[in-house]
Amino acid sequence: MSVSSYKSKKGVVRKAPYELYMAFCDMRHFREMLPEDKKSMVQADFDTVSVNVSGMNIGAKVLSRVPYSSIELVDYGSPVAFHVALHFDAAGSDTEFSIELDAELDMMMKMFVGPKIQGALDKMVDSLVDISNGKMPEGVDPSMMSGIDPSKFGF
Repeated sequence: MSVSSYKSKKGVVRKAPYELYMAFCDMRHFREMLPEDKKSMVQADFDTVSVNVSGMNIGAKVLSRVPYSSIELVDYGSPVAFHVALHFDAAGSDTEFSIELDAELDMMMKMFVGPKIQGALDKMVDSLVDISNGKMPEGVDPSMMSGIDPSKFGF
């Protein structure tokens, strides 16, 4: 297995770095963003989050927090080793947001999952930018957002 690296595009989120950082620094917020019928699949505390999908557990724990600048996560009880870095860079009164992911993937996984990882990272950035601009993210069914209160997370 080898380490595969992915970097999202950069997007300008219309929130100050401290606001965006605070929304992501507590792993319980990820669970709170989910509709009620999905919350039972996710367990979270301040430092860890895990989701059980089709009997497979995927978890992450905070490796480091640099206030208002970055949050790093690593695998925690996941079948694949990974490292994720969320970057919050000041851009005037806004935040330039990006994500980096390193994952240990075998050739088969890299071939099938690799392109989807890059697309998913870019979509996460685009969605956050859209939400900060008051728009529904492209490709998101508004009914999926029922039960989610974005004001809890500074949006």
